[in-house]
Amino acid sequence: MEKIKMTPSEAIVETLLAEGVDHVCGIVGSAFMDMLDLFPAAGIKFIPVRHEQSAAHMEDAYSRVTGRAGVVTGQNGPGITNMVTSVAAANMGHTPLVVISPSAGTPTIGWDGFQECDQMSVFRSVTKAVVRVPHPKRAADCLRTAFRLAYAERGAVLYDIPRDYFYGEIEERILRPSQYRVDKHGCGSLESIEQAAKLLAAAEKPVIVSGRGVVDADALDIVKMIAEHLSAPVAVTYLHNDAFYGNHPLYAGPIGYMGSKAAMKLMAQADVMLAIGTRLSVFGTLPQYDINYFPENAKIIQIDINPKHIARTHPIEIGIIGDAKDASLEILKRLKAMDGNRKPDTSRLEQVAKEKQGWEKEIVDAAMIEGNPINPRRVLLEISRSLPDNAIVTTDIGNVASTANSYLKFNQPRKHIAALTFGNTGFAYPAALGAQIGCPDAPVIAIIGDGAWGMSLHEVSTAVEHNLPVLACVFRNMWWGAEAKNQIDFYNNRFIGVDIPTPESFIPAAKALGAQGLRVECPSDIQGAFIECLKSRKPTVLEFLVDGKQLAPPFRKDALALPSRLLAKYSHLDYRNWKDM
Repeated sequence: MEKIKMTPSEAIVETLLAEGVDHVCGIVGSAFMDMLDLFPAAGIKFIPVRHEQSAAHMEDAYSRVTGRAGVVTGQNGPGITNMVTSVAAANMGHTPLVVISPSAGTPTIGWDGFQECDQMSVFRSVTKAVVRVPHPKRAADCLRTAFRLAYAERGAVLYDIPRDYFYGEIEERILRPSQYRVDKHGCGSLESIEQAAKLLAAAEKPVIVSGRGVVDADALDIVKMIAEHLSAPVAVTYLHNDAFYGNHPLYAGPIGYMGSKAAMKLMAQADVMLAIGTRLSVFGTLPQYDINYFPENAKIIQIDINPKHIARTHPIEIGIIGDAKDASLEILKRLKAMDGNRKPDTSRLEQVAKEKQGWEKEIVDAAMIEGNPINPRRVLLEISRSLPDNAIVTTDIGNVASTANSYLKFNQPRKHIAALTFGNTGFAYPAALGAQIGCPDAPVIAIIGDGAWGMSLHEVSTAVEHNLPVLACVFRNMWWGAEAKNQIDFYNNRFIGVDIPTPESFIPAAKALGAQGLRVECPSDIQGAFIECLKSRKPTVLEFLVDGKQLAPPFRKDALALPSRLLAKYSHLDYRNWKDM
């Protein structure tokens, strides 16, 4: 194909079309208006939000449920810097995201002009790469580079283009993605795969840890076959509860904060661990419930697409740099070739079932304890029991939302969209909107505390504008529960900054913004109200009044210590001087 004359804006839009982009989220700005003007004719929908942070959260979730890179844009300066938090979250969550970042025009760079900001420096540490367009002729080439890096590095990439570079006349040819990037990564070293298969075949108590990479590679069925062949329980990584089938007998549950004790007890006994598509993050493998479950003496086989993640946090026996599906399939082939008639280990299966039954009883019993007015665990239990198989659930960060990790099970991949390791509040609701855009026919539910809701309730009008029938389940206990728990356990009930003096109800605000609203104050009404709202297929806020005194353990017990004070004026705050100790 020969190069033809076009404008840089046209080259950018045509490259987006080649990448299969059908929408872009953001807030309108003059800096990219020449590109924006082409969107309707190109068939690209521009989806306005109320705050740019929401745009990148939406596209983060969109990417996770579809497998396609999300795209956001905004006005140079404050519009783009409003996205720092959500871009950082997507980047740390390994989500492909391209930020079209118009910057100050070249004639005025360095004059501290209106809305000027060195956006490349701001985003350099929270993206996989920053790509600057050095000349209008390079507009399409640099955008191709941004997509290539976003997919290859599994993260966010800033595409920075001076606002005057959208204009002019250039010669360009629009390439297919297959001409500038490769999506298949292969299975990795066959020698390492052979060693891994032999190690697994000889293991007495193998355990599989399934992570985000298994979801991204659509490898759940291969992991299931390996687990069945080995009679190996499968634990899923922190906040990736959809990385294995929740209804499978070998599903042990999630590890990490508020995860499954069954998974942790089974993992602690492992002699060989097969970790697929996971970096085995530090936070996601910390001791929980006073259980130091990570088996330090187990031989670890780690499969990850990114060589930077191999053995980054835990020493390994075998590292395989490859696609989770391709590598797992090769391991499965060798396991079957070694012993195709291997019988199920009935004692192991019985042990898995026993641990799961014990854990299920524990969390159900905990949910049935009376609350004032409602035990938040009761709400989570009823929601988990009422979820359709195709439902997508987004979860925020915080006490209630994180406790959902104990209750949520999924039988399909790409259904659990959590705030992940960056851990910022205000994620779940805009993420739910993005997930609904990606899967318009699926029920989408957001689980949010009232603190996080205060950061995202303005996007109800976005849901109404675009007719996104997301159900926001808001847990109202009128304080920042996770931080309150820290002040209870470590600061002798001295509460500072944790109260959220909200109005009597969020429902009038939801209705004023055009959504449906319903309030629940009685445990017996939870399930009926949830099912009713889910069936309505309209933007809805479902408010649960929950007991603020029923709180989960501290998030970072490992990073907190009882306070000691050296100055006399603060001596009464020293834990050694507390009267009740």
